[in-house]
Formats: sequence, structure tokens, C-alpha cells
Amino acid sequence: MGNTRHRIDGNRPSSFDHSKLLYVSTSKYEGDWQSILHSHPFSELFYVVNGSGSFVAEGSEFPVSANDMVIINPHVQHTEKSLRTTPLEYIVLGIDGLSFSFENIASAQDGISMQTASGTVYKYNMTNSNVYAYLNIMLEEISRKEENYETVCQNLLEVLLICMLRNDYLSIVQSSNTILSRECTQIKNYLDANYSENITLDTLASITHMNKYYMAHAFTKYIGISPISYLLEKRIQEGKSLLESTSYSIAEISTLLGFSSQSYFSQTFKKATGRTPIQHRNEYRREK
Repeated sequence: MGNTRHRIDGNRPSSFDHSKLLYVSTSKYEGDWQSILHSHPFSELFYVVNGSGSFVAEGSEFPVSANDMVIINPHVQHTEKSLRTTPLEYIVLGIDGLSFSFENIASAQDGISMQTASGTVYKYNMTNSNVYAYLNIMLEEISRKEENYETVCQNLLEVLLICMLRNDYLSIVQSSNTILSRECTQIKNYLDANYSENITLDTLASITHMNKYYMAHAFTKYIGISPISYLLEKRIQEGKSLLESTSYSIAEISTLLGFSSQSYFSQTFKKATGRTPIQHRNEYRREK
């Protein structure tokens, strides 16, 4: 009986402790989508399963086809275009907590790199790799949602990243969590300018082209409070100013601030300040 034992010399520390798999999505072009430039505060891996087309990143464009992997770093404006004759079919992973660095690109024979104003996009062909097999297992786990499937998918992501890093031109850089992302800044500016409008998470997701739940998580992470809490704080701040500087009635002010009713405004104002709007106005006038 033949017996071969392969010894594992040691366990190396993981380079991906701060990375998190946010989502796995599959898409197939059926003539029913518009190609719109968008960006994310996290990295994406775009793997072409079948078909052909092109990938666009902030004004630059290159062809993509089956077995191509496109790496998109955070904050890069990008989109894809499909040929109608050979529709694109692809899998996308969203990964928080890391970005990619591309070394010695000039000497790479199997990759295309584009340095954009916001970061880097890199494409190379993965025909001779197991990447597609790992992606399929990941999709199967997500579809079945058996116990601890999230852990399985996260571990598969690490295996996938290790396989990718065997390409001599790739390395991983931990993303900084202290930098206010462009999308979060965009949301904050929008709330500052439109606080009196009827704003929901769906509204904010539509202007950033982000999943609304991840958008809310990212905003809370970078700003310190949720988008809706920030909106309410902005309205209360403006309400104080109107109470102090105008003779508008409480009902008029609540309408100007975008509250659905005077009672909701008064309730929210008291919860935030400890005083009713009338009490705030009266105390301000007595102190002058």
C-alpha cells in the first residue's frame, strides 16, 4: 500500500483579517440594463463567466471576455458594456477593508492596468486557475443558506484572494477606515442641501448607486450616526435657527423643515433638546 504524507510546516498569519465579504451578485445581460458609471467605498472583483464586452473606468475603456477578472479599487467610477451578440454573464464580489496594489505592471504580459484619478483598475485572465470553482461554491452556499454559510463564504474569499496574490504583480493594502468616503460626503452634502425634502434610505441609495443597507452602514461608520439620524439633527439645528430668528408659527416651521406634522416636530425637538419648540423660543427671547 502506498502512503504519502505532506507535512504543513506552519500556519502563516492571515493577511485578510480586516477584509469582509459584503455581497456576491450574478448578472447576465439581456438587453434590459443601462450602463451607468458608479463607484463604491469598497473594492469589487468582477469575473466574466461568459460573453464579451468592455469595461469602462473614468473615461478609459478596455475589452473583457470569459475568464477575465477585473479588480476595481474603492472610489473608482466604473461600469460595464455588453455586446448584444455575445451577452456578458458575470459574478461580482464586494469586499470591504482592503484595496489592491499593482507592482511591476509595465512588465506584466497578461494584465491591463489603468490608473484613474480615484484609484486603480486591473484586468487579467484567469483561465488556468480555480477561481470560477470557488465562486460557484460560494454561490451554492449563499443559495442554500445552511448553518454558518457566511463563515464558509468568508473563508472562500480568503482562498480566492490567496490564489489571486500568486500573481506576482498583485499585493493587498489594508483600507483606511478614517477617510471619509466620496459617497458618504455626497450623502452628507445632499442632506445638508435638501433636509426639508421627503428623504428615505431609498432616496440616498439611488443617488449613490449603492445598496441601501450597505450605504447606511458605511455612512454610520464614517460619520458616526445613521443617515436618518443626521437628517433629523440637521432639521433640529435649522429649527433652532428659525425659532430664534423668525416669528413663524410652530406649524409653519415644522412644514419648512420637512416634518410630516407639527406634533412629530415638537416630539423630535424635545427629545433632542430637552425642551419644546415654544420653550426654546421663549427662553431664547428672555436671554436676549
